[in-house]
Parts: sequence; C-alpha cells; structure tokens
Amino acid sequence: MKTLTILIGSLALLTTLAVQAEDDVRIDQAVKLQQEGVIQPFEQLNGVALAAHPGAQIDETELEQEHGRYVYKVELRDAQGKKWDVELDASNGAVLSNREDD
Repeated sequence: MKTLTILIGSLALLTTLAVQAEDDVRIDQAVKLQQEGVIQPFEQLNGVALAAHPGAQIDETELEQEHGRYVYKVELRDAQGKKWDVELDASNGAVLSNREDD
C-alpha cells in the first residue's frame, strides 16, 4: 500500500510539473490569440522591446505560455553588439525581464 501511495504522489508531482512547463505557442494559435485580443499585436510588443534598447535589432521572437499567461520573448542585439533577452507579458506589453544575454 505504501508503494501505491508513493506512486500516486509521484504521478501527481509529475503532472503538476508538466502543466507548469513552458509551452511554445504555434503561429496559428498566436494569430488567433491576437485577433481575439488576448495578446497585443506583435508589432506593438516588438516596439516595447526596441524602446528599451534604442538602435537595437531583433534577432528572434517567440510566444510561450508560462504558468497560465502568455510571455513574448525577444532576443535583441544592440548597437554595441551586446545581446539582450527581453520578456514581455503578451497581454499588456509589460516588461517582465530585461537582461543581458551571456
């Protein structure tokens, strides 16, 4: 019986971790979320990230669902060649993280 209890507890923990893991959002899903007003337009989100680093260029972007919210991740390279990772709340454009990439 003790083994069954441990097994059930382990399964519950793994299920919780799987739900909390980040999930990439497919482009068709992202377009639908934008059309429904769930997330901000990508041009607007890119503008917020670029405003934090004037003169920077966007290298890559992706939309993920993390812990029940949509996070827009932007990788930038500034005029001095430094790489930056900017994470935005995709629903309102708030900057969640702005850090130099090592």
